Amino acid sequence: MIGLASDHAGFALKEHVREFLTKKGIEFHDYGTYSEERCDYSDFGHALAEGIEAGECEKGIAVCGSGEGISMTLNKHQSIRAALCWIPEIAHLARQHNDANVLVMPGRFITNEEADAIMEEYLQTSFEGGRHEQRIAKIPIR
Repeated sequence: MIGLASDHAGFALKEHVREFLTKKGIEFHDYGTYSEERCDYSDFGHALAEGIEAGECEKGIAVCGSGEGISMTLNKHQSIRAALCWIPEIAHLARQHNDANVLVMPGRFITNEEADAIMEEYLQTSFEGGRHEQRIAKIPIR
């Protein structure tokens, strides 16, 4: 199960993400927003993070205009490793080296086709483990 979240600026791309996942047969839970009406990315970023923390979904995909605001919100949660990705190679490394559990995309700066390639890479790439595990273990503030 993949959780989805966006603000108004990311809504159109999130709707595309919904279609992409549906075509792939991947289940998702949409934490909002549900329109292009102005809203705050933080409300939906926190909802997605809490859904992951509660075990409602394993990973997430989030979108806001630049991707920055919703990334910052998501990464306030200790168990979230949200990675802002604008090309497939970054999505690959975010999964492989950082075990990113939320893919964030900048809705105002990438096309649907670019988003498809980024999501493909994110969903296909596994965490490498090994030397990266100790680094990830140091991320949460204790």
